[in-house]
Amino acid sequence: MNSSDDNYIKGRGAQLNTKNSFLKKEYVAQHIEGLDEAWIPHAKTQYLTENAKTLVNKVDSADLGFVYSMNPYQGCEHGCLYCYARTTHEYYGYSAGLDFETKILVKKNAAQLLRATFEKPSWKPGTILLSGNTDCYQPIERKLQITRNLLEVCLEYRNPVSIITKNSLILRDLDVLQELQKMNLVVVSVSITSLDEKLRLLLEPRTTTSAQRLKTVELLTQKNIPVNVMIAPVIPSLNSQEIPTIIKAVAERGATSAHYTIVRLNGEIATVFEDWVHKNFPDRAAKILHQIADCHGGQLGDTRPGLRMSGEGNTAKAIKDLFQVSVKKHLAGRQHKKLSTDLFIPKAGRQLGLF
Repeated sequence: MNSSDDNYIKGRGAQLNTKNSFLKKEYVAQHIEGLDEAWIPHAKTQYLTENAKTLVNKVDSADLGFVYSMNPYQGCEHGCLYCYARTTHEYYGYSAGLDFETKILVKKNAAQLLRATFEKPSWKPGTILLSGNTDCYQPIERKLQITRNLLEVCLEYRNPVSIITKNSLILRDLDVLQELQKMNLVVVSVSITSLDEKLRLLLEPRTTTSAQRLKTVELLTQKNIPVNVMIAPVIPSLNSQEIPTIIKAVAERGATSAHYTIVRLNGEIATVFEDWVHKNFPDRAAKILHQIADCHGGQLGDTRPGLRMSGEGNTAKAIKDLFQVSVKKHLAGRQHKKLSTDLFIPKAGRQLGLF
């Protein structure tokens, strides 16, 4: 089976639901022959309200350093095959497969929770990553505007925010972003995995096109909003050869920096990816999987701090060298300032400002 077959679920990344390691039972389709096959639910997207108690998380990572993060959504309709966040859906009783992209948990009280965080006497202003798990500008954001509300709260309190997305919907919020930028309170990372539209559609079926992402980089930089580009993840023998082309394209559109990560397939993400790559690239699936494992000590997954995102070995080194040469050629000398944490306005300060 491949993407042209009738049984291939169009518009979805995962083509199956994987087992949830936290659940003892699972649904299967029982055939008259007595054979069990994976149970595939209806592929229509469902939006489920999560009554969250907190929003801002502390992240102390050897790979990222110390940051805060907040996620207005859990699960992501973009359906990116490789997404490291897929396994987090298992904590909610769902699958890392189709469930991750069809059952979206929505935190409608996110702005209220963020405001409550900022009003705590213990809050020390620091950059908050929006969002570290799933895309804060996935399709439902157009209707719900939870991400926009969070940006407005950050502006109200003058707290810096870093945004990562692969959706041009961020341009809707240019007015808020420009106000944040005036006080050096925002940086945007645009994720671009491939400029090959056929590959992009297979890897990231419900995302903004590559051309639209390049246009997003251009329009943001025209408004003096600093833009970093994430080539993430780099998948050997699939999109790794595109690194120079992507960096050249974003440099021409004003990007200030670029970073990359190497794909890692932890837990059931490996099952989702292996099924997908054999269906879509049967001629080179074995090579792709072998090279991924070569980056992670012989395993498809990797949880080792300091290595899981950059990898090791010959394949990882070749990717690193190609990236560094490309950055040196196209982005040398560019950088953006560290975001300001000196302008934060606590509740008491805002009240005094009324007089």
